[in-house]
Amino acid sequence: MTILEKKIKPGKKVYFVSDSHLGIPDYKSSLEREKLLVNWLDKISLDAGEIYFLGDIFDFWFEYKKVVPRGYVRLFGKIAALTDAGLPVYFFNGNHDLWTGHYFEEELGMKVYNEPLICRYNNSLFYIAHGDGIGPGDKGYKVLKSIFTNKMCKWLFSQIHPDLAFRTALFFSRRSRLSKGYAKLSKRGTQNDRLVQFATDFSKKHENINYFIFGHRHKPLDISLNKDTKYINTGDWFKHFSYVEFDGDNAYINYFLKP
Repeated sequence: MTILEKKIKPGKKVYFVSDSHLGIPDYKSSLEREKLLVNWLDKISLDAGEIYFLGDIFDFWFEYKKVVPRGYVRLFGKIAALTDAGLPVYFFNGNHDLWTGHYFEEELGMKVYNEPLICRYNNSLFYIAHGDGIGPGDKGYKVLKSIFTNKMCKWLFSQIHPDLAFRTALFFSRRSRLSKGYAKLSKRGTQNDRLVQFATDFSKKHENINYFIFGHRHKPLDISLNKDTKYINTGDWFKHFSYVEFDGDNAYINYFLKP
């Protein structure tokens, strides 16, 4: 188990946010969420030591070599300003925005992760990921993800004109369960959710993990797996406007807008 060792300066915090799904259900509401996200970044930048975007920030993203998808200019400008000022910002690919290339790193200054990250802040060990394809079962999606991330498939999709590609993707997104207001949490209940099961099983094998921080489920959750380990889900920036912050000693859920 490779561990990335990090330090947070006194008075600084680590922030985690996910699942804003910018682009749906329509331009107006997406723009409102984008502006709120930028306002949140303005607020936390006062004490942020590092910021994590844990995937599905965009409901659809495909990066062409010479074309930048229209929209999100406010968010991109804010991120670039933060990284230019020396604030580390990280982006984890989600299942909706897994087709990233070099743009986020080269133009926006974000470090992009395609796989889970295990790192230590001060005396706390974190397992960080978006959450898609993690845990038992869900074999159909895991096969589908392996196809989508195949280099040949990405090349074939890149041959489609951007206007048609994005129009088609957002057409289906706007008819999705999320766009219609349904939560993504398993109907089997929290304790039987795949991410909770994964965190429970992993913590038994690696007892030193203190926090599992995931997105993907669209529901803010803070669950104690044992006396030293918690599973925390960031929720979303679609309905709950929630996020996770770590103050150097404890990680907990907070809200930009009151639920």
